[in-house]
Amino acid sequence: MYFDTHAHYTDEDFDADRDETIKQVNESGVELIMNASSDFDSSLKAIALSEKYPFIYATVGWHPHDAKTFSEESEQYIRQWCTNSKVRAIGEIGLDFYYDLSERDVQREVFIRQMELASELKMPVVIHDRDAHAECMEIIRKFPDVKGAFHCYSGSAEMANEILSMGWYLGFTGAITFKNARRALEAIEICPNDRILIETDCPYLAPVPFRGKRNDSRYLS
Repeated sequence: MYFDTHAHYTDEDFDADRDETIKQVNESGVELIMNASSDFDSSLKAIALSEKYPFIYATVGWHPHDAKTFSEESEQYIRQWCTNSKVRAIGEIGLDFYYDLSERDVQREVFIRQMELASELKMPVVIHDRDAHAECMEIIRKFPDVKGAFHCYSGSAEMANEILSMGWYLGFTGAITFKNARRALEAIEICPNDRILIETDCPYLAPVPFRGKRNDSRYLS
């Protein structure tokens, strides 16, 4: 049995054959999927997909790329969505200082607000951290009651040790097959098996030798 702990089957790359792909994925031995969200529309779509398929669950929230669209209404939507039994985490949330598609101060503010909501609602979180390791750690340390996973982990082994000591999980994608994956492999070496999450991030990050093709959960095996 495989559990894809982070996928994006609501992405437009699956619009032409979403249902057939999900059917084939499930028949291949992938028995559970967590479909992650990035904003209002993707959260609604993730919930709808989870209600259509009993083996798909959803996360809801605002990705750092979309932090600029977060509002007070967004907070109320998250509270409402988290009452749905198919919604299992708030995410993906965090910081992305590589693309900077939202202003960094806005990213920080929205990340903190969603961590506050996670604490209030007693929900786990899914963290997106790209080129913002120190800043992400600074924020999660302020919320010791909130646990979750670092999606597509790319930090150091030292940072991984601290995250693990706080009771969190580390997610690894097909990116561990890339030539520049040294740091992720070092983190895997020190990570207990029961703290490793396997994820595709599909349709992105297909593993070698399929890199560049559309990814899906069948590549977990």
